[in-house]
Amino acid sequence: MRNLMFLRALSTAALPAIALAGPAFAQSAPSKPAPAKPDPVQLVPGQPGGPPAPATPPASRVVPPVAVPVIPAMPLPTLSPAQSAWLTSWLDDGADHGLTAGTMQRQTLSGDALVRAALDRARALHVGRVDTGDFLEIWALRPAAYDPLPAFAAAVAADRLPQWATDLTPPYAGYEGLKAGLANYEKIRDAGGWPKLVAASAPTAVRARLTIEDKGVTATEKLADAIQRAQRRYGLNPTGQLDARTLAALNVPVADRIAAIMANMERWRWLPRELPVNRVQVNIAAAVLTVFEGDAPVASMRAVTGSPGNETPMLVSSIHSIVLNPPWNVPSSIAKRELWPKGRAALIRQGYKIVGTPQTGERIVQPAGPNSALGQLKFDFDNPFAVYLHDTPSRAKFSSYDRLASHGCVRLEKPIPLAELMMKDDPKFGGQIQATIDTGKTQRVQLPKQVAVYLLYWTAFASGNGTMNFRADPYGWDKLLAGKIEASSRRAATIAVASKGK
Repeated sequence: MRNLMFLRALSTAALPAIALAGPAFAQSAPSKPAPAKPDPVQLVPGQPGGPPAPATPPASRVVPPVAVPVIPAMPLPTLSPAQSAWLTSWLDDGADHGLTAGTMQRQTLSGDALVRAALDRARALHVGRVDTGDFLEIWALRPAAYDPLPAFAAAVAADRLPQWATDLTPPYAGYEGLKAGLANYEKIRDAGGWPKLVAASAPTAVRARLTIEDKGVTATEKLADAIQRAQRRYGLNPTGQLDARTLAALNVPVADRIAAIMANMERWRWLPRELPVNRVQVNIAAAVLTVFEGDAPVASMRAVTGSPGNETPMLVSSIHSIVLNPPWNVPSSIAKRELWPKGRAALIRQGYKIVGTPQTGERIVQPAGPNSALGQLKFDFDNPFAVYLHDTPSRAKFSSYDRLASHGCVRLEKPIPLAELMMKDDPKFGGQIQATIDTGKTQRVQLPKQVAVYLLYWTAFASGNGTMNFRADPYGWDKLLAGKIEASSRRAATIAVASKGK
């Protein structure tokens, strides 16, 4: 019953927001090995400067050294002529998976060089082309380690290379939708792209431009209807008018659309092959939160995510608790940039508290209350960026189509129904979230069961009928990532050629 109430509470936003949310779909960052340190000076027992020599133990206590077995590296398998021919053809389809923006010169490889190139391609398809060492720090979404050799060797032995290759890519409809979209937009690029429109463009020119991406446009339908469909695909207010933002979206070069598809395919490869069936997902670029239960979206709401310069990080974690009536410990960066310049007296008049002393260090705290920037509650999950999901007293932004305005945290349109859903099995707080908030007491409530949370950056995704949808790239991450993919693919091709004679 509470799930039904939750869905009703979100009914005004659920359907359009789910459409905005992007695909219905990371592991925590693996610890990097510590840099090598020089060996310390060894002080030899019994020598000058060293500790005393230990007494020789009785013979009965002498333990012989344990031999550590050396596990030899797995040998590369030997390919049959038919397998070599198949792999050579398979390696030519890198552009089909967004691993390169164009067709690279075909390389004639054989033997171990061909095997190594196949293993490199397998790794790229399974966990991404870009090495995690080349990630931005804020891309805290890391694929799991993966060694393609054992499965490849088994496929060679069983002569099942096509089946092996099929299992490499993400097992999600969202990835396949992008793959199909990529092929279509590459055809558009190869045909010359699309012309640039201006505000005074003739209706026939506008209709022709819309038809390039939307084959459903007809000569008899109202132009405003076709424009509305385009606006929905771009996440814009569907007014049916050719306004400045719609013109800008239509004039994005096809090369940039291809780069966005490539970047989003790569992000799919960073995800684990299985996602928790119960989870919360935030599409940062679309500023939408979606709730999944049993691996199906059950509710959605608008959100406010980080503005450019205050980017919301990509990450995965687990919501472990909810703080009711939370005070806001203002981060030092925000305090320095936005609050301290107002002066101490002004801050105190606005209800802030200054904690500490100039000698020990001062920080600004906004007490819990109706004006708190965190609103009535926040959802806590571990992450190195000190971001969380939270309520807000500023509601106006939720009615906007441009909702990237936070300092990096995610503000929620309907946080109390979300909290009720998460606490429904708790005997004390289930159904009592608002009543508990109304006491005015600040308290932390542990969830009966932690809920996985994914903060993802989806700017391109296919709808159920295969139509591509795009969102703006507010952080500029698409072009950056597409460039890294292209550079990594070309480096891999160069290495493969260099190894031909080895």
